[in-house]
Amino acid sequence: MIATPALGRDAAVDLVDPLAGTLADFGQLTPAAVAPFGMVQLGPDTNPANHAGYDFAADRLNGFSFTRGVGVGCGGGGGDLLVSMRFAGASGPALMDKRRERSAAGFYRIVYDGAVTAEATATRGAGLLRFSTKRAGRVQLRIDARHSYAKRASATWRTVNSDDLRAEMVAGTVCDKGLYRLFSSSRVTVNDRPLHRNMVAKDGVATLDLDLERGDVVQLATGLSSVDVDGAARVRKTELGSRPFKAVAAATRADWNRVLERVRPEGGRAERALFYTSLFRVFQTPVAIDDPDGRHRENDGSIARSSKGQTRYASWSLWDNYRTQLPLLALLQPERSQDIARSLADLYIRGKAQWATMNEPFLTVRTEHAGIALLDMRRKGITGFDAPGALKAMVADSATLQRDTPDQQIEAAYDDWATAQLARDLGDETTAHRFTAQAIGYRPMWRSVFEKPGEDGDIVKARGLYQGTLWQYRWAPVFDLDWMMATVGNGDWRAQLHRFFNDGLFNMTNEPDIHVPWLFAAAGEPQATADLIRKILTQPMEHPYTNEGKLARPFVGYSFALAPQGFADGMDDDAGAMTAWYVFASLGLYPLVPGEPWYQVTVPAFSRTTMDLGQGRRVTVRRAGPRDGKIVQVDWNGRVLTDWRVGHDALVKGGVLTVTTQPH
Repeated sequence: MIATPALGRDAAVDLVDPLAGTLADFGQLTPAAVAPFGMVQLGPDTNPANHAGYDFAADRLNGFSFTRGVGVGCGGGGGDLLVSMRFAGASGPALMDKRRERSAAGFYRIVYDGAVTAEATATRGAGLLRFSTKRAGRVQLRIDARHSYAKRASATWRTVNSDDLRAEMVAGTVCDKGLYRLFSSSRVTVNDRPLHRNMVAKDGVATLDLDLERGDVVQLATGLSSVDVDGAARVRKTELGSRPFKAVAAATRADWNRVLERVRPEGGRAERALFYTSLFRVFQTPVAIDDPDGRHRENDGSIARSSKGQTRYASWSLWDNYRTQLPLLALLQPERSQDIARSLADLYIRGKAQWATMNEPFLTVRTEHAGIALLDMRRKGITGFDAPGALKAMVADSATLQRDTPDQQIEAAYDDWATAQLARDLGDETTAHRFTAQAIGYRPMWRSVFEKPGEDGDIVKARGLYQGTLWQYRWAPVFDLDWMMATVGNGDWRAQLHRFFNDGLFNMTNEPDIHVPWLFAAAGEPQATADLIRKILTQPMEHPYTNEGKLARPFVGYSFALAPQGFADGMDDDAGAMTAWYVFASLGLYPLVPGEPWYQVTVPAFSRTTMDLGQGRRVTVRRAGPRDGKIVQVDWNGRVLTDWRVGHDALVKGGVLTVTTQPH
């Protein structure tokens, strides 16, 4: 680790392990250096690699790149500006000394080729790479602007001077559904001195040969902008300037500690480390894209400027994380969520696509269910966006939604429900009535397809479903939970829930059914929810499903672990969707119905957790009794909650939520 000022004994940031979930297909995560909600993810590209450019099991290094979509599917996204420095005569990927690999929040270090130490740190929009040599000799610094995890559309060097090397890059977003345009400005120094040299640029690759002495330090400082190369240079100068590497890394470390320590769980070090590592992933998306002067690119290609005091966010994966990650930000980062909501609403109002456009400001994935996210945030007091404008866009968006397969009908119905609810909140009863009727139009289909799943009920992609089974999508209409329970009958509903888990039909590795453990509590069986959540958080379990089908033999292992194999096999974190689930479950709270401002309550993992919600408001979640005990009572500030749920409005005013258990 680098030497940095102490932040206090056992600081939250020092418990973060960015190597967790970086092995193969066990999370699709990366140890890249990143700041909270930062554009730059500066990290190693290995051979072989996962979707984020790295595999913990690999010992061969291709170089370091500045961007990546974290925990996402397809072939990933990002990988801009692949940088390597090798001694003359070296060929093929470099050999990594894995024993000397170190990673922390905002910092990464590796020794390779037995002769070079590479270190990386990052700010919001800039990254700093430092190469230290152990012997004298000629090296080549190589910067490849063509490199990308998706399709590279173009890579153009605007200038080739080592004091301000500028590039414009266009690449495919995640799943190659659209394009994003990125500009960079880099400065090369040797022992902190500029070189005043032109690099050799050919076919998108810039190279520079250097004669070094033992102990020399080559540093590459790079700024990124969605706007232009001048913006990228301004980012580099403003966010990095001439600060030493250690000062930049220490400042990013302090930034991480500030956001992480707003939540303080009390418990064992290993449990808190997994919690903070999960929260570290949650606080990486969406990303702040404003240049220092407030300029940013919109997804129609135009250039805009944020109002003073506001920040534009981009890089969305809403189908995955509208259920968990955005609701967690609404709770823990309400100030930032104001800008996130405003960015999302403005995107909607301009006429967003369901996936990426051909003019994205940064790599992104998808924006389905943005209306649900906006409704959820607005009902949680995040009101600083154009709600009437968003409603108008949601009404128009409804006509474009796919409704061909059973899951598409359910998801479109949820969007229509959100439109109706927002219309009602805004006093537009005509639109509310229209979209309420449209939303419940899925019900006959649900009764014929999902009420009693048939022989194809456990077949992934049966009837055109997306990455799931009929049994898993059966529980998806949480916005209509009362109707489903009344239709099936409470007793049968509970029995079917038990069958779902007893028969191994549950899939923790993908989003469509991750809320189902909480349905027991909603149906009056809080103990079943508590037992299931504890099992998922603490015990190895069978994971029989992949996105494409069912395994001949289930993968058996932990769903979440503080290890390179940090997730179940095939379980992508999906831009914080799964790690947010883990955080919520550890807190003993869950936003069962995004769009309705309340949380289902269960037994928390920690004996006490304090949350600083800003403006002097603090919430303590307290467990009175054993974690594996029988759940007896939930009370909020001394008032018993008989329905095992707590309202967001009550929670954010501050107080104590107590979950009482007793030995079985």
